[in-house]
Amino acid sequence: MITEATDEYCLAEGESAKLLAGHPWRRFVVLGDSVAEGLCSPVPGYSDLQWADRVAAELAVPHYLNLGVSGLKAHEIRATQLAPALAFAPDLALVVGGGNDAFSARYNPDQVDTELTTMVQALQSAGAAVITLGMFNVSYSPAIPAWLRPGLRTRMTLLSERTRSLAERLGTIHVHLTDHPLSTDPTLYSPDGRHGTARSDAVAAAETIRRLAAHLHLS
Repeated sequence: MITEATDEYCLAEGESAKLLAGHPWRRFVVLGDSVAEGLCSPVPGYSDLQWADRVAAELAVPHYLNLGVSGLKAHEIRATQLAPALAFAPDLALVVGGGNDAFSARYNPDQVDTELTTMVQALQSAGAAVITLGMFNVSYSPAIPAWLRPGLRTRMTLLSERTRSLAERLGTIHVHLTDHPLSTDPTLYSPDGRHGTARSDAVAAAETIRRLAAHLHLS
């Protein structure tokens, strides 16, 4: 049985400390929906610590604030979380949103882009480095009804590509999970059909830490 300690896609022992040695971040804030809040289902052999909390723990930041709330759309994240995030005076911020928008056939990619851009630019203007995310594609969850999968897959792929383009334009630290080798693995997704498992959070945390390290080496 694969466990977190033997999973090739997770952090190896001591890897994070080596990658993040001397990093400058002290105040880490997280904005978003359930992906940020953390609602993954447990998996034997994997820590129950959620994705954003894992990243904060690996960074060992003295100040951490997770504002994530399940079910929010992008405009609701901006309306309810941006002000308290800015008041926290972060030097590192994670912004994740749009997944709940993309679940609907009424998904408006331009509107989501506008909301994400507003949050990213406001945080950058306040002096924070910003992490953005291209999510695992939940349309591969076996809990998603077959009739819903094609449209949802198209919308989730579009959200991911639009977010990656936004990240390139705004200069964020972008974590692109949509094309990850495990993205199509049905065991990566929770039985509720909307969230991931402890393994997906462990993998996402590893990819986030590696992207942060790459940013440090390039800056």
